[in-house]
Amino acid sequence: MKVLCTVQANQIKMKKVILLCMMFLSLSGYSQIAIGDCIPNFQLKDANDQAISISAIDDRYILVDFWASWCAPCRATNKKLVQIRNKFSAEELVIIGISIDVEKSKWLKAIEKDKINYTQLIDPNGFDAKTAVQFGVEQLPASYLFDKSGKLIAINPTYETISNKLNLK
Repeated sequence: MKVLCTVQANQIKMKKVILLCMMFLSLSGYSQIAIGDCIPNFQLKDANDQAISISAIDDRYILVDFWASWCAPCRATNKKLVQIRNKFSAEELVIIGISIDVEKSKWLKAIEKDKINYTQLIDPNGFDAKTAVQFGVEQLPASYLFDKSGKLIAINPTYETISNKLNLK
């Protein structure tokens, strides 16, 4: 009986080790961009089902903002981003909103209600969206500011940070 209990205890320990290894491997596959990294290349559809590629944007600052229609803090951020869009030239700063909404109709209603006047794209797979995984989005809203060379210079920047980085106060 003692031998049987020892074997069962070892099997339980082995299962725990396997489970921990699996958890580690799944987390290590999770991508998180860091300051200094290049902007990930992606292509998504806009509200008119037109494919937009990030690689088509060059020599401008790019602010990528992840959001969803059901996220109250995101909706408040949308209003601030509209103000930023109105303040800075499109030749200097490109704002790209990426919705992870799974229902396109709710996304479109939010764009209209929030009077969003900058590029909107959708990656309709929630937090499992390919772009959300590429960027390492863990919560919403999440934004990433890239310089003119495509290098990440700020994560979740404030208006003041954006203004300072663009040297436009």
